[in-house]
Amino acid sequence: MFPDAIAMRMQDEGFLRPQQVAPLPVGGDDAIAAVCPGLGVTVTPSGGTDDTMWGPYRKAWSGWSTDADQRHRGASGGALTALLTHLLRAGVVQAVVQNAPARDDPTANRTVLTDDPACFATTAGSRYAPSAPLDALPDILADGRRVAFVGKPCDAAALAAIRARDPAVARAIPVIVSFFCAGVPSARGAQGILEAMDVAERDVTAFRYRGKGWPGRATATLADGTERSMSYADSWGDILSKHVQHRCKICADGTGMAADLVCADAWQVDARGYPLFEEEEGVSLILARTVLGEQIAQGAKAAGRLHLGPFDMDTLGAIQPGQRNRRRALRARLAALCLLGRPVPRYHGLHIRAVSRQNGLRVNLRNFVGTLRRALRS
Repeated sequence: MFPDAIAMRMQDEGFLRPQQVAPLPVGGDDAIAAVCPGLGVTVTPSGGTDDTMWGPYRKAWSGWSTDADQRHRGASGGALTALLTHLLRAGVVQAVVQNAPARDDPTANRTVLTDDPACFATTAGSRYAPSAPLDALPDILADGRRVAFVGKPCDAAALAAIRARDPAVARAIPVIVSFFCAGVPSARGAQGILEAMDVAERDVTAFRYRGKGWPGRATATLADGTERSMSYADSWGDILSKHVQHRCKICADGTGMAADLVCADAWQVDARGYPLFEEEEGVSLILARTVLGEQIAQGAKAAGRLHLGPFDMDTLGAIQPGQRNRRRALRARLAALCLLGRPVPRYHGLHIRAVSRQNGLRVNLRNFVGTLRRALRS
């Protein structure tokens, strides 16, 4: 919003935080409060289904990139990469904003503006580290090209709010793409993976959190050309998920409700309904939340870049239990924070009350008490 006055800086705890470096203009605080997703999110359905748990959408598919290399490199079938490729090849946009590995730290992220699908070989796959892709907004406006934006659900919500206030941003960024997000781990999470692999940071020349298979292994490439790797269940389940920040644990939108298109893992499940993380060819869930998103997905399919098949939304709760459980527990967690006088986000149109009823009283009480204990300890 105010790049001359506020900069995103890495803090000691391993998270990016806004730091004021110059005085804000008059009205700056109010402008920030109106769009910051950390303070609150509003979802306004625009036709189609408004699902109590998963938000507004028009169509849902399972699918994957028809390019075998894209499908292999992507975190879950390469569908998002296929969609971006189609946007560029069809001339819908002229560039894409997304994350790539940082040059000076392979475990960290940097924001890139990509106009050649060949570069997607570098950006494909999940990047479980702090990122701030909206730091590219001033450059996008100065560049003058139409751009598709790829970011976390909170990034998408922020951009949607900014576009609603600024027609110049709306013209510059006509397409918002997001993905399901379980929270942002700190930079210390990646350090924990390297320590578990018995690898020194100085020896790492490349790092991949996921991809090259589904779900793909966390892999460090060393200066001598050798690799060390760890399964997704171990890297995310045992290490990275332990480093997720508090704000993500009270997030009402981990599924990109403000985006045009959203991609996620369409996990296979066992007989009990729990996700399986066995390596196989990737399969993505693709949600078109807007008319534009539906047109883009259908266009990618017609162009032969994306395979689309039916998807039963009734199965999504089992496939994505983390998203389901966080949404159901949110009202109890917020109530505990309110009781202690702690700040809580403002959520509108996200059906928090209705979703909380899907939990039993005992589960909600357990989340309420657990949040009270954690908040008092901190």
